[in-house]
Amino acid sequence: MNQSNREKDHFEKNSLSVPSTHKKRIVVIGGGFAGINFVDKINSKEYQIVLFDRYNYHTFQPLLYQVATAGLEPDSVCGPLRKICKTKKDLYFRMLKVQKVDTKERRVYTLLGSIKYDYLVVATGAKTNYFGNENIEKHAFPLKQVVHALELRSQLFQLFEKAELRRGTDEVDKLLTFVVVGGGPTGVEMAGALAEMKNHVLPHDYPEIDFRRMKVYLLEGLERLLPAMTESSSESSKKYLETLGVDVRLETFMKDYDGKKAVLDNGEEIYADTVIWAAGVMPNIIEGIEADQFKGRFHVDEFNRVYTSEGQSTYDNIYALGDVAYQVTEQFPKGLPGVAPVAIQQGEYLGKTFNRLAKNKKISPFNYLDKGTMATVGRNKAVADLPLDIKLSGFMGWITWMFVHLMYLIGFRNKMVVFVNWMWSYLNYDRGIRLIIRPAQKNWEETDELIEKSLQ
Repeated sequence: MNQSNREKDHFEKNSLSVPSTHKKRIVVIGGGFAGINFVDKINSKEYQIVLFDRYNYHTFQPLLYQVATAGLEPDSVCGPLRKICKTKKDLYFRMLKVQKVDTKERRVYTLLGSIKYDYLVVATGAKTNYFGNENIEKHAFPLKQVVHALELRSQLFQLFEKAELRRGTDEVDKLLTFVVVGGGPTGVEMAGALAEMKNHVLPHDYPEIDFRRMKVYLLEGLERLLPAMTESSSESSKKYLETLGVDVRLETFMKDYDGKKAVLDNGEEIYADTVIWAAGVMPNIIEGIEADQFKGRFHVDEFNRVYTSEGQSTYDNIYALGDVAYQVTEQFPKGLPGVAPVAIQQGEYLGKTFNRLAKNKKISPFNYLDKGTMATVGRNKAVADLPLDIKLSGFMGWITWMFVHLMYLIGFRNKMVVFVNWMWSYLNYDRGIRLIIRPAQKNWEETDELIEKSLQ
């Protein structure tokens, strides 16, 4: 018996303990924006729903950079999936990573067993794309998950502690140099947050360090920042960052990074202990369903049904949502953008569509409503491109950015906690969560070693 058959037998004998049902079963893979909005809208009186995710919480990814820079605690940008699911009587959550799908047998496989489905909804989102550079993948800090944000936060504050211990040496410059790669919203917001910490927070915590030596670089391979926004918004964001002291490098790529030295495509070398990678994402593809060979995502029709490998027809029971779906419209001939509003609207649409199908009602194609794009650089500094050609910047853009992000957060508690944190920070520039709770082992060992040498 070959390996695949042995695995299949193992899965068959250890099917997941989900109650049998006379209703149609919908298996949802992924508890991100698309998955939870689908679950919220679906009528569990008509279907049995089984939700898979490798974590037991939903993450509001647009605010992870604030967790990384000690502005917010992780629980304020996360929501327990079981709490979200408990309002549905016939919905079951399983904290498991899906390994593969068998479209012929209509079965989903995990390491602990498998389960049959009548309908499959794939909402697995995206992961960091390092474009094949193994060195960068090994040494740079991504920012796609809560664990990434906590690891980066510990890295930052360990370096500040080390810089104080080694003040007066040339090594301080490398410890206080930060390179952010990627000029999209995540990169712009991360660079702005670091610059604000340098200007308003860190000098009070570490008065013995000369933070004029701290450098923040932002690298973008294209000719402008925020390429998905208008040119005026891109220019405004660049001006705001430079006002804060960020060294913005456009049309600049990072070729390599070994953990100490970043090599740029123009031959320049930047010595830095921290590189934050926000340069791109790639979809989380599930084995067993063939993705579009050019886009790397699941090609879907106007009802979010996945096309078969031949591309001539769609599966009648497999759907894809959010970052993992490639959907072409007249307004977006290159596919819908990989942003949270698309995932949210697709999830809501498909949940309502299934409710209509259960009642034999006519369904309509998905229609994405573009509500605009925005990014913040710091206090009173943000840009927003809104419908009807409305463009906001500065204080009004910042207020709009805050309001929209508060509305998209899951749960009233999270909205209140984030709002109070923002108001407190606005009044006194304080970021009160500057704790090293999960120290990176390498930095911890180096600090211990330094202390021991100083005592000899």
